[in-house]
Amino acid sequence: MESFQALVARQVDDRIEAAVETLDESGLPPGDVTVRVLYSSVNYKDALALTPKGGVVRDYPIVPGIDLAGEVVASTSDEFAVGDAVLAHGYDIGTGRHGGYAEYARLPAGWVVHLGGLSPREGAAIGTAGFTAAMSVQALQRYGVTPGDGPVVVTGASGGVGSVSVDLLAAAGYHVVASTGKPDAADLLKALGAAEVIGRLPEDPDAKPRPLGRARWAGAVDCVGGATLADVLSAMSYAGAVAASGLTGGAALNTTVMPFILRGVALLGIDSVQLPIGPRRALWEQLAGPLKPRHLSDVAHDVDVKDVGGVLDEVRAGRYSGRAVVRVADGF
Repeated sequence: MESFQALVARQVDDRIEAAVETLDESGLPPGDVTVRVLYSSVNYKDALALTPKGGVVRDYPIVPGIDLAGEVVASTSDEFAVGDAVLAHGYDIGTGRHGGYAEYARLPAGWVVHLGGLSPREGAAIGTAGFTAAMSVQALQRYGVTPGDGPVVVTGASGGVGSVSVDLLAAAGYHVVASTGKPDAADLLKALGAAEVIGRLPEDPDAKPRPLGRARWAGAVDCVGGATLADVLSAMSYAGAVAASGLTGGAALNTTVMPFILRGVALLGIDSVQLPIGPRRALWEQLAGPLKPRHLSDVAHDVDVKDVGGVLDEVRAGRYSGRAVVRVADGF
C-alpha cells in the first residue's frame, strides 16, 4: 500500500468541505491492525462531522466514517491474522482519528471485532445504528420489560437505530408501536414487524408538556431525545423503562421527577461508543447469530463513498429512512 483514496473533511473558514484525496500510508494513525475497508455506513454522527460546529470531531482534517468493515491486510496482534474479516465502530473512529470513508484504516487491536458469520456488507449495514438498537432492546429485557407487559414504542422509527429496533423487538414478540414523522415509511415499518405506526411524539408539539399523561407504554426505545423523550416519559406505565440513545430532537430534556417517583419509571442510557471490547464482541456474536436482524436487506441501501455527501445531507435534515451502506472498496 503506497497510496490510497479517502474522503477527507477539512475546515475552510466557517465551512466543512469534503473531497476525495489521495493519501499515503504515513497518513494512517498508529495501530496494531491495518484493514482494507470494503464497506462503511452513514450515521447521524457522520453527518455532524461534516457540519460546522457539529461538536463531534476533535481536529480537522479527518476521514469521517464511524463504522468500517473489511479484511485485515497487516497485523502485529496475535488476535488477528491477514485475511480475517473484521469490523470496528465507535471509540475515536471517524471523530478523533481517520475512519471508514477510506480504502484503508489502522486501529488498535482492542477496538476490532471478528465478523464471524456476517459478511462485511452485513456488518456495515448493522453498524453503530444496529448495534445501538440491539443494546437498547437488551437493556429493556434486562430491566424486566416483557412482551406481556404491553406496547413498546420506538421513536424515530424510520431511522437507522429505530428501524432495527422495530425489527428486533417484533422478532422477540413485543407489540411494537413505531413513531415516525415520515408517513411514507409506514409500509416498511409494518413489514419490519410494527403492529401500529403513529406520527411524531408529542402528538401536539405546541401543547404544554405534562408531568404525567395517560399511561401508554410498557417500554420505549427513544432515538430522538428532546420533547419526544419528555413526552414518552410522561406516558410510561408503572415500572416501565425507556432506553434512550438519540438527540436529533435536541439535547435538552424538559421533564419533571413525576414519572420516576410516582410510576417508578427507569431511564436507561445507551452508549455504544465507549462500550468495552469484551461486551462489544459478545453482542456482535449474537448479532451474527440469533439476534441477527430479520429484515436487514429491506432497510439497507448502498451508496458509493464518493457520493455519500448527499446522503449525509438527507440524514442531517431528518429525511433519510433506513440504513445507508457505503461502498468503499469500489466506491471511489
